[in-house]
Amino acid sequence: MSGGIYGGDEVGALMIDVGSHSVRAGYAGEDCPKCVFPTHFGSQAVEAMEVEGEENAKQEKKLHFGSSALLTPRKDTEVVTPLADGMIENWELFESMLDYVYKRGIQSESNVHPVLFSEPAWNVRNKREKLTELVFEKYNAPAYFLCKSPVLSAFANGRSTGVILDSGAIHTTAVPVHDGYVLKQGIVKSPLGGDFILMQCREMMKNLNIDVVPAYMIASKEAVKENSPAVWERKKDLPETTESWNKYIMNHTLEDFAASVLQIADVPYSEQNAASMPQLHYGFPNGYHQDFGHERMRAAEALFDPSLIQGNSMLGVPHIVSSSVGLCDVDIRLGLYSSVIVTGGNTLVQGFTDRLTSDLSNKTPPSSRLKIIAPTSSIERKFSPWIGGSILASLGTFQQMWISKQEYEEAGKSCVERKCP
Repeated sequence: MSGGIYGGDEVGALMIDVGSHSVRAGYAGEDCPKCVFPTHFGSQAVEAMEVEGEENAKQEKKLHFGSSALLTPRKDTEVVTPLADGMIENWELFESMLDYVYKRGIQSESNVHPVLFSEPAWNVRNKREKLTELVFEKYNAPAYFLCKSPVLSAFANGRSTGVILDSGAIHTTAVPVHDGYVLKQGIVKSPLGGDFILMQCREMMKNLNIDVVPAYMIASKEAVKENSPAVWERKKDLPETTESWNKYIMNHTLEDFAASVLQIADVPYSEQNAASMPQLHYGFPNGYHQDFGHERMRAAEALFDPSLIQGNSMLGVPHIVSSSVGLCDVDIRLGLYSSVIVTGGNTLVQGFTDRLTSDLSNKTPPSSRLKIIAPTSSIERKFSPWIGGSILASLGTFQQMWISKQEYEEAGKSCVERKCP
């Protein structure tokens, strides 16, 4: 490590991508993350042991990480997340999450691996510096780098210039990237994401009088005819759960419904063509099953046409992309339109890319050649920033880019602004 530059590639670098829905962590150079778990976790209030001489027992929080631990019903367990708007908000929770990544996910010491973190394009300076400080001071990493998620998604798709359309759990964003740098003036965000789609599903179930019962409540169920009331037995002695946990488990149940049933029509939804929409069968955890037709089209349509929802003036997905390109210099717009990269779990709704291609082609200038790049594999679509980081951190040419421990000690946490654009 001469001259303050980290140049060691003997030990595998780590790539950690913290998204609003899940955390992905693993070794650079591999095809997929070694561990993936929800960014939400259970925080259970437990009585701490009484200290001798103290009468009042303190309440402590026990954290439950991972899907199986989080989906187990427990008394007094709130569902919490360290993020707000994609950025780290609760640093104490974030540290607990990183501890879990190293101990259970990677199962290795933090001081032997250089680590590359992804960050949202709109991350702020004080949060970047605080993460830098945490990585070097608490986790004692030998080297570290911070890279914007849209840039990593572009690399994962073999591009250095393009518009990254990322539709995730909490919002849909379009971020223009030019020569590996984010153009901040062109960032466009809309709160229409996966959580919004689940809200539409809940509304649909309410209108159709379908009672959605999470699987953890069901002790046994009987086969029933289609559209007949479900016959099932509730488990006995279930713990009293919190409102935040009930909301999370309901969303988890509806996620499967949304992935299996929802579809975006090739043409804008209207009452006239609703009758001709193909139907799809779905069985709920409690044994109730039904065919869904135009309802499944309408629920997802709001992503492209938010005016369907009363009083909603948000931008639909095609508008988000065209607005983002429109905010960039005229000289680079053609290059951006020729590389629209689709990423994020919410884009896996059936028909998403076909409709995007159709709607965007009506908005692009005649001189531009529109090209939508959307990996067919769901893993590539969901984990695209992680895959980009895995490629980047394993490149020989990247090894001189790391911020080494020595550089951090000499220049302090502000070096992240200089080294990680």
